[in-house]
Amino acid sequence: MNLGVHRATFPLPHSVFALLLSLAGTHGVHAQTAYPSKAVRLIVAQTAGGNSDMVARAYALRLGERLRQQVVVDNRGGASGIIATEIAVNAQPDGYTLLLAPTAHSINPSVYAKLPYDTLRDVKAISLLGIGYNVLVVNPNHTARSVPDLINAAKAQPGKLTYGSSGTAGASHLTGELLRVMAGINVLHIPYKGAPASLTALLGGEIDFSFSSMASTLPLVRSSRLRALGVSSPERWPSLPAVPTVAESGVPGYESSSWQGLFGPPKMPRPIVDQLYREIVAIAKSADMQKRLSVEGLLPQGTSPQAFEKFIAAEITKWAKVVKAAGIAAR
Repeated sequence: MNLGVHRATFPLPHSVFALLLSLAGTHGVHAQTAYPSKAVRLIVAQTAGGNSDMVARAYALRLGERLRQQVVVDNRGGASGIIATEIAVNAQPDGYTLLLAPTAHSINPSVYAKLPYDTLRDVKAISLLGIGYNVLVVNPNHTARSVPDLINAAKAQPGKLTYGSSGTAGASHLTGELLRVMAGINVLHIPYKGAPASLTALLGGEIDFSFSSMASTLPLVRSSRLRALGVSSPERWPSLPAVPTVAESGVPGYESSSWQGLFGPPKMPRPIVDQLYREIVAIAKSADMQKRLSVEGLLPQGTSPQAFEKFIAAEITKWAKVVKAAGIAAR
């Protein structure tokens, strides 16, 4: 007689069996696709040495340390960032190709008749990295000692005052156009090939005023080679506490920023987007990053993907109105 223990077997209900298979499969997939498992490529919509490049390298170093994988900066300047953005948009949406783009990203939809991508639909917003503002400056020999002085001079001599920028349809040009529209003045725009050339012209007295970045302007203001009349920020800038905002100087609501943001290809998995956002927030809050970007006149940000999407949409709408008012023809 067989006295051995009989082990009864019972078929598992189909739902339980399916759940176990699902859990096993999920574990296997996670083990294979834990992000990141290799180097991450950060495409920068600007050539090496520019402001975007500086922000990219600062974040890439710290992001690489936190992700324990190298973040490689790949500069792809040209065409106002369109070349870099198109590369990122067409990359695999696996988190291994990211994009750092500046303010021009939100201006391009109004300046170019047809882009090879939809700025809101095809470019995944991850986080705003840093934001800075411009300083309205004049030559020390200029008669204007305040924003109202400059506005009054422009109204007294319609079309006579000139302002310089780093190029047509760029951020500095549209910052000046925003003042022209909101203050109701008639001034002449003089485009230059880059911000240094514009500042050189201002220092030489060739133009009346310009809007320049904090990083470029502060040394010249502190050495009295330029006079600061106002800042384009919503509040006074810590480095220039005695200089009023343009908004409080007779142009209510005036604000113009220069920013850098992190993006990715469309259809990036939400878990990866959220992971990158959390890392950016931690980096932006660090004393090290605060100090690093402040040297360039920037404030670290670290906004959520949802907040960044709304910010981009608002920027596109804002600059579209300015481009139209400026009469800039679509390219």
